[in-house]
Amino acid sequence: MAAFLLCGVTFARMPEGDDPDSLSVYVKSMIGSHGVIHRIAAETHPSYVFPTHTFLKGQNPYRKLIRGGHSAHLKYSFQFQHNTCIDRIYGGAYQGVGLAFFSFGEKKYLGDPMAIYLFQGARMARFSSHLSLNYEWNFGLSFGWKPFDYEKNYDNRVIGSKVNAYMGTDFYLNWIVSPDIDLNAGITLNHFSNGNTKFPNAGLNTMGFKVGVVYNINRQENTLKPLAFQPSLPEFPKHISYDVVLFGSWRRKGIMYENGSGAVASPDAYTVFGFNFTPMYNLGYRFRVGVSADGVYDRSANIVAQDHSSTSSYRDFRVPPASKQMALGFSGRAEYVMPYFTVGVGIGANVLHAGGDLKGLYQVLTLKTEITRNTFIHIGYNLQNFEDPNYLMLGFGIRLNNKYPNFRRR
Repeated sequence: MAAFLLCGVTFARMPEGDDPDSLSVYVKSMIGSHGVIHRIAAETHPSYVFPTHTFLKGQNPYRKLIRGGHSAHLKYSFQFQHNTCIDRIYGGAYQGVGLAFFSFGEKKYLGDPMAIYLFQGARMARFSSHLSLNYEWNFGLSFGWKPFDYEKNYDNRVIGSKVNAYMGTDFYLNWIVSPDIDLNAGITLNHFSNGNTKFPNAGLNTMGFKVGVVYNINRQENTLKPLAFQPSLPEFPKHISYDVVLFGSWRRKGIMYENGSGAVASPDAYTVFGFNFTPMYNLGYRFRVGVSADGVYDRSANIVAQDHSSTSSYRDFRVPPASKQMALGFSGRAEYVMPYFTVGVGIGANVLHAGGDLKGLYQVLTLKTEITRNTFIHIGYNLQNFEDPNYLMLGFGIRLNNKYPNFRRR
């Protein structure tokens, strides 16, 4: 009985027949087996570079159009045993760590960066027992860029720092060839930027095609067969939980002239601190929605530049009092919940503010990584008016009144 309660289900009858393999799979599905499948993958990604900047369109020392790139990926992941409750609820979710090597055909002025990243994927639709449509997201850091330099790399205003964030999204077909081997093929979208922590920050965007092979180290052949009897999934306890997040970061920005004639890049980095208090209604295992109270203190907000003369490069930056650099807003939030990771989006507006840089709509994209059942690391990015990069949101959060079933970790 205790084994059945682990998965939160009861059974009406055993599967027909006395096949021991069928019975073994059935029992594992009921108790939510602790075992996982270990996976090693290798992928190649030829890609197209979006010409979002004049540097990419040929305004560089070689007058070269930068249109294509290539990357190679080596990945380790683990996947929950097939036909267990957690596997069925989360669509065969897998998660792990990857290493990638990139080339854009312009090593001297862009570099050949490498990336280390976390990733997670799952099934979107199943066409047969051996063919499915899957998604995957990647998030990490990329190293080895050749960034903008006033003397040596002036035209490269796409990449402003040696280390940049790497974000990717894949949609692909997964074909289970054998108990050991999967083949993957699909499209991939990638973005590189420094999150406005250094100037310039135009960013690099690519779209490509991916082909890969996955070796499943310990996947059993009988787990690929559908169960003759599918136990019902445990009913989800709908409830309201409360996320409290404290975050901070730093940013660089262009400072507007006092007369509104243009902007100048500030030589300083400015601190940002904030909080979110977010009641979330948990609709089911995979979705939450809610409204968040968002407070922020942005040390760069509403600073203006004074140009003392038309010929002088000397400028003063007028910093307003702290009351004009703080704001309180409210945003609608939606989150997609998976084992270990939660991806969220939101859109809101500041309701208490001093105008200027703090006026208008803001958008957020967040990734919450579980530390314990009720604590998590928070990584987010804030945009203004759907186009202007604001700041990173690096922080820590706690979750109150969390009634999520415990078997997710089993």
